Amino acid sequence: MITAAIMQPYFFPYIGYFQLISSVDIFIIYDNVKYTKKGWINRNRILQNGLDTIFSLPLKKDSDFLNISERTLSTDFDREKFLKQIEGNYRRAPYFMQIFPLIQDIVRHKDDNLFHYLFYSIVQTCTHLGITTKIVTSSDISINHEIRGQEKVLALCKAIGASNYVNAIGGTALYSTEVFQMNGLDLKFLKTNILEYPQFENEFVPWLSIIDILMFNSSEKVREILTTGYELVGE
Repeated sequence: MITAAIMQPYFFPYIGYFQLISSVDIFIIYDNVKYTKKGWINRNRILQNGLDTIFSLPLKKDSDFLNISERTLSTDFDREKFLKQIEGNYRRAPYFMQIFPLIQDIVRHKDDNLFHYLFYSIVQTCTHLGITTKIVTSSDISINHEIRGQEKVLALCKAIGASNYVNAIGGTALYSTEVFQMNGLDLKFLKTNILEYPQFENEFVPWLSIIDILMFNSSEKVREILTTGYELVGE
């Protein structure tokens, strides 16, 4: 039996994204879907002075109708300035010395194509975390890519021979257990458990980028969270 999950790419997403990857056999990343400006594809949150602050990858101005794979990082993106921001916020974190080289490698990646840049960041983070799930790109799977939503998810799952599909908990309103069962697929949703850990002397700020968890937790603790820090629930 093959278990699959499908998501858009995100830049240094929160721990639940990597729990989802870790929990399945094949993880499909959408590249041929429309980029959404108000989503989290190229932005996330980190800790700064005890509060959460949003960071984002600046993009070249272009049509709002382009796919993620057709968008490009802006020439104004100062990789070293962004690294200095992360260093300034986390240099006193207990695992900064172990994690910052990973962040440097990802941020300094030379590809300016948005999808390729995000794909690299996800794969490198998974490698660091010891996640061995097969990661594939949606456009490389032979289906009718004009279809959308639940129909597209079902088509992708069938094309790779999946019998189980896991989605992030935020997608419960988007998919029907009955429809999946009619198509020979078991549907589950991954719900990340409430997580809290010391963040310097500040009040805990939840649901930040994976950067934050890596800076404040040992590799062993992070791997434990990856494998046991969630539950799979039905619709």
